[in-house]
Amino acid sequence: MTESYVKKLSTILLDAVTDKDPVVREQVCSALCALGEAQPEEALGACEEYLRQHEKLAHPYRTMILRAMETVVSGHISELDKDMARAIILLASSEMTRAKELVCDWQQAASSVLVAVGKRFIGKVMEELLSKFQPGALPHYFVVQTLANLAASNVFGMVPFLTSVLSTMLPMLGMAKHDTMRAAFCCALQYFSESTLEYLANLDQAPDPTVRKDTFATDIFSAYDLLFNHWLQSREAKLRLAVVEALGPMSHLLPSEKLEEQLPKLLPGVLALYKKHAETFHVSKSLGQILEAAVSVGSRTLEPQLDSLLAALHAQICVPVESSSPLVVSNQKEVLRCFTVLACCAPDRLLAFLLPKLDASNERTRVGTLQVVRHVINSAASQMEVKKPFILSSMRLPLLDTNTKVKRAVVQVISAMAHHGYLEQPGGEAMVEYIVQQCALPPETEPQKLGPDSEDLPADSVRAISISTLYLVSTTVDRMSDVLWPYLLEFLTPVRFTGALTPLCKSLVHLVQKRQEVGADAFLIQYDGNVTLPSPYAITTRLLTVSSNPYLGDGRGAASLRLLNVLHRSIHPALGPRWATTVPLLLEHLDERTEESLSQKEWEEKLLANFLYKCIGTALGAASSKEVVRKQLQELLETARHQEEAEREGLACCFGICAISHLDDVLAQLEDFMRSDVFRKSTGIFNIFKDRSENEVEKLKCTLILCYGHVAAQAPRELVLAKVESDILRNIFQYFSTKVLGIKVETKDPALKLCLVQSVCMASQAICSSTQAGSFHFSRKAELVAQMMEFIKAEPQDSLRTPIRKKAMLACTYLVSLEPALDKQVQADTVHSCLHSVMSVLPEPEGQDDHQESLYLDTMHALEDLLTSLLRRNMTPQGLQIMVEHLSPWIKSPRGHERVRALGLSACLLQYFLEHLHVSALVPFHNLGLLIGLFSPRCADLWPATRQEAVSCVHALLYLQLGYEGFSRDYRDDAVERLLTLKEGLVHPDPAILFHTCHSIAQIIAKRLPPEQLISLLLTMFEGLGDPDKNCSRAATVMINCLLKERGNVLLEKVPEIVSVLRTKLQETREEYVLQAAQHSVYLLASQHCAAVVSSLLGSPLPFDSHTCTLWRALAVEPGLTAQVLGLLLEKVSRDVPFKETRAFLLSSSPGRVATVLPLAATCALYEVMSALASGPAVLQLYPQLFAALLLRVSCTVGVLLPRTLQAKEKRGAGSALAPRSLEPCSSAVDALQAMLLRGGNEDVVQRVELEGGWQLLRTSAGHEEGVARLASAMAKFAGPRLPLVMKELVCTQSSVYEIQRVTSTGFLAELLTSNVVNDLMLLESLLDNLAARQKDPCASVRRLVLRGLANMASGSPDKVRAHGPQLLTAVIGGLDDRDDPHSLVALEAMVGLARLLDLVEPQDLRPVLLHVAIRIRPFFDSEKMELRSASIRLFGHLNKACHGGCEDMFLEQVVGGLVPLLLHLRDPQAPVTSACRFALCMSGPNLECAELQAALQKHLQEGRGLHFGEFLNSTCKLLMLHFPELLGRLVSTSLFYFKSSWEDVRAAAPMLTGFLVLHVEDEHRPQVDLEQLTAALQLLLKDPAPLVRMKAAETLGRLVKFA
Repeated sequence: MTESYVKKLSTILLDAVTDKDPVVREQVCSALCALGEAQPEEALGACEEYLRQHEKLAHPYRTMILRAMETVVSGHISELDKDMARAIILLASSEMTRAKELVCDWQQAASSVLVAVGKRFIGKVMEELLSKFQPGALPHYFVVQTLANLAASNVFGMVPFLTSVLSTMLPMLGMAKHDTMRAAFCCALQYFSESTLEYLANLDQAPDPTVRKDTFATDIFSAYDLLFNHWLQSREAKLRLAVVEALGPMSHLLPSEKLEEQLPKLLPGVLALYKKHAETFHVSKSLGQILEAAVSVGSRTLEPQLDSLLAALHAQICVPVESSSPLVVSNQKEVLRCFTVLACCAPDRLLAFLLPKLDASNERTRVGTLQVVRHVINSAASQMEVKKPFILSSMRLPLLDTNTKVKRAVVQVISAMAHHGYLEQPGGEAMVEYIVQQCALPPETEPQKLGPDSEDLPADSVRAISISTLYLVSTTVDRMSDVLWPYLLEFLTPVRFTGALTPLCKSLVHLVQKRQEVGADAFLIQYDGNVTLPSPYAITTRLLTVSSNPYLGDGRGAASLRLLNVLHRSIHPALGPRWATTVPLLLEHLDERTEESLSQKEWEEKLLANFLYKCIGTALGAASSKEVVRKQLQELLETARHQEEAEREGLACCFGICAISHLDDVLAQLEDFMRSDVFRKSTGIFNIFKDRSENEVEKLKCTLILCYGHVAAQAPRELVLAKVESDILRNIFQYFSTKVLGIKVETKDPALKLCLVQSVCMASQAICSSTQAGSFHFSRKAELVAQMMEFIKAEPQDSLRTPIRKKAMLACTYLVSLEPALDKQVQADTVHSCLHSVMSVLPEPEGQDDHQESLYLDTMHALEDLLTSLLRRNMTPQGLQIMVEHLSPWIKSPRGHERVRALGLSACLLQYFLEHLHVSALVPFHNLGLLIGLFSPRCADLWPATRQEAVSCVHALLYLQLGYEGFSRDYRDDAVERLLTLKEGLVHPDPAILFHTCHSIAQIIAKRLPPEQLISLLLTMFEGLGDPDKNCSRAATVMINCLLKERGNVLLEKVPEIVSVLRTKLQETREEYVLQAAQHSVYLLASQHCAAVVSSLLGSPLPFDSHTCTLWRALAVEPGLTAQVLGLLLEKVSRDVPFKETRAFLLSSSPGRVATVLPLAATCALYEVMSALASGPAVLQLYPQLFAALLLRVSCTVGVLLPRTLQAKEKRGAGSALAPRSLEPCSSAVDALQAMLLRGGNEDVVQRVELEGGWQLLRTSAGHEEGVARLASAMAKFAGPRLPLVMKELVCTQSSVYEIQRVTSTGFLAELLTSNVVNDLMLLESLLDNLAARQKDPCASVRRLVLRGLANMASGSPDKVRAHGPQLLTAVIGGLDDRDDPHSLVALEAMVGLARLLDLVEPQDLRPVLLHVAIRIRPFFDSEKMELRSASIRLFGHLNKACHGGCEDMFLEQVVGGLVPLLLHLRDPQAPVTSACRFALCMSGPNLECAELQAALQKHLQEGRGLHFGEFLNSTCKLLMLHFPELLGRLVSTSLFYFKSSWEDVRAAAPMLTGFLVLHVEDEHRPQVDLEQLTAALQLLLKDPAPLVRMKAAETLGRLVKFA
């Protein structure tokens, strides 16, 4: 039986090996291997017999079977008996040699079987192979290949056969005519040779220790002769490579004299292959083996061939290495190995060959040579020891090489030298200097873009590798410490090594710290014995100087300071204590900042005590000799670096300081320098003449202009006035502009512009600060102002990057105050240009650049000072009006930053005007209304700063009015002063507080504004309603209504004009707050005509236009009127027919519904009225009627269409924005319901339903029920006290003729039962009675919702469920048997509801129905509908839970029967079903009364944990078979049902379950299973269309071997 069943399983699997899916085929092979694991003999016998009996089976499938056999043999070689081994050997031999042509995969698989068997049965395998390896006949290719692989896999077993094999093989070599066969012989000879060498190297472990190398020498030489002299000459590249691979190990077996004899031919023959093959790895590897063999026998014939060897190897090393080609990299390693062999036997010849090539012209030659030098330094250290001086001297030329790749190679050689003591020899210091030179290379010289064949990688750049080498050598090579210290100090001061300072300092710090660890004085610098070392002062100066720019050169500032800190004792013994506290603070300062955030000025002040030029200027000012002063000034001008801004500024500062004492000499020296030929030639201290470039001349002019400016600013004021026009400004402008052919040409250099503006500003300020400024007549004033304006206009208007406009405006500020006065047009142009240049500058992002922020603030102050200076010239209302007119476009700007700037400037100007107001006669302030109308709406600007400034403007204007009325300047008006206290309310972001403050401001304005100014103020504010800033527009509405309320009594004759303006604004705006304000305004003017307006509005065409909507809202202001309007509209909504049945003409035969117009219009009107806040009291009064009517209006308009005429209007309205909202019937009803709830105080209800998407659901047929439920839930939570009356209204709809209204009301009442509020309000009984009355409703949806409502008691009134248990169970279980529901939706609701109620009913009520329910829901486990599967399985879990602690036998049967479906549906494609299965299985565990199984289910199936299904199923089946083995037959038979499941994953899980059950059950339980049936079912699954199913079936078939 065992034999036949294993054979049957094997045959089934072998028949499936031809499956079209490769994954299934692999699983079939795995199953065969599994059979082989359990019954290797039987499985191998079945495979062997199958292959013998199926001669026509295609070779790819034969290959798979052979591979499975190889796996089984390899794992169970020790268990095979001789007969089976013999059968397998014969089969594999037959399979391997059946086809004469090569079929590699098939024949290789057969060969591998033979090799696997040969690991134990080498004799039998060799017997079979030798039978097909007969003298005089060429063997099969794979016979030779198998012999080769046997030699590699079983050295000790195979070597004793080699003598006879070789003797047979040698004559065959000449018979091989095809290159493929020859290559096989070469491979065999290679493996034979390698095996022999391994055998000889391990004779102590060999079975025959008497074997000697000369045993094989003769045969190997004979083979060698043929391979080398004939086959190596083949045109086939693969054969040549096979030959050369064999020659390497064969050379070690040749007789010594024969090897010596052959070397003169062998080496050139191998070397010649370099020219024939692109990939030369095998050639190099074989060459290395041949060289090692030659050296091992002490060959003398090697020396004459050294030159050719070295040349060929060197050419190989010079081939560019591509990192993507592993063979090329490996070839380089083998070539270097050859060089190592040669370095050990002929070091002199090697160096004599290599070192001259360091001077070769070819880059690769030099790089390759350096690679070899580095390699032999490392690999042949003992042979190179005496050659160190020679190698060092030969490196002189490479040190001068400028090629990047060569430099990198040189650095690598020096690194190797450092590790082997070369740098301690004479000449080693040059190597160290070279490394430092490479560290000093500028980073920008490194290659940016690399070609595809480039070897330069950014990480391997010369500079980077040099830096890492220097630090590595300094820190890890102990012997280098004495070489580098103190030698590296010499490189600190030379300028050419500046780029290397950071790595130098780091290395020196490490060297000093290592010496400090050795001894207290070991690190001190001995200056006496090292004359080349820089002095301590030079070191200090150098390191401090480079630290001034601390982030340059990879952070050399911090590195320099750290070195100074550790060198303090070598520099001066007394420095220790001070530096110990100072240097760490400096380093901390750098660590806390970045290059962008570091203040250079602050850093320099921390680092250096004073600046050079300030010192020089002070010294010259104190000098008494004019000659010394002028000579030094001349030298400063000649030698200064004018290209650097800091240098120019410092030099000008020096001249200014000097001018305090020597004004005439300074001006004279500047004049002399200007007249010299300095603008053409430059004389330096080395007397070198060269023409100056145009750029240099411009920078020199910058210096001179700055010098004049500083001279004007610093020199005594009484002396400057006389010279400012004649000397200073004349020369400044002479430098700034030149003449070409008589035409003035001005520079475009921004630096020169900035210098000119700065100097003019200094000169103007100097004039103004003079005591004689009032009498000074400045003739060049207009010219200077015009020049400044040109500069300002040339600046970009959207950005502020230079201080040009700031300094230009400052200059104009000083100039404006001087005589003569500017023309009016010039003043206007000046103001206009300055405003446009500054106001539109874009603000910098917050937290970006402190410097930019500072520049912007300074520029704004400059503009403010300029405008104030101009206003001072015309201190009249007209002058103030002119300034405000200039600012007006910016005050109304849509850009906030422009508004805040304009308001700030306005406030400053008004305050200045107020402070300097002088009224000689009582005159009217005629433009007060216009100005207040302009500023007051800005009290609500979006920008808080703008709001503050606007209040300040209004405050100043009202005091100006008081001033013009005759009040003294120190008079304080209580009402006006209150404006200042209202400023706090404007800071608050809350709109309510903000606009309340605006209202208070309007009240103050109303009190103090003259009557004649009121209408101009109102009209100006009406214009403000269209302000792009919504806050300002809103503020205008607040202020308008306040003014109408406070001062309306004086506007009687102006009412028509006001109403006209209001109507115009209603047409122009869609802003809600404007509409609301207009409503209030209209109400104030039309309160006597509300009834007439209402009667006309209801007849307005739909959709309501914006004016109609506005007027509807106006009617809601007075509660009494609102209640009347709502009652009328409610009657129209409820009593009229909501829709008419129709048929879509020419489109469909299905009936449609079209809304009737009057209820639709009434619904829209209800929305408009209830949108007004004031309608709240009236809505509360009619709350139940409104809620019920509108909810039912919503239900009966779902899917209802507009009449065709209104459809067209709706489309036009949507396109032209005539209607503020949709006219669609259901949407309008939902909107009205929302408005009603809002006005009824139930904002929470609206928000909750909105948050849950309920309003959108209400509008759709598919989501209407859910929307009603969410509305009911929100009402129960937030509007409980309203429910009794609402429920009373809804109960009346039970008899409604409209089915949808019954569904809606039932759904609403059902959802109320989820809340405990029905108990609090004592509504439970009446609700239950009402729902029970609807159980027989003809509509299935109503019946379903009744069941949902009854189940909702579990959530809302769990404590009441027991009392109503029988009634509830009867109703819900009755739903399981609802026959009038073809889609089982009522049954689904019953299952979901029952699951909720089970835990709450009395056990005695539940126990009689448990079995009935379990049986009734079982068919739903495999329903095609996901919802039914999920609900039934989850209910099954609850039934199990209800039985915990007292499961009856009858129900236990149901538990056991449900195990397989639950386990398999864990692979259900729907997540809710798998979740339900997890729950049901966890609940089933306790009823099975197996603690281990229960724990396993809980562990694997807890919610939220990922499930590895295979692992879980395996452990579950293991426990089931351990504790319930008697269930095996039942579980397997149930799983067979699911072999035909419609879900692929479930169908695949079924055989998995079966397989695991079989895997873990004891053998004695096998009779429970009908093996024939099971095997047939699995065999059928092997033909399943799904690969996954076939794969699992194959896997399970492999497990059935257990029953064999």
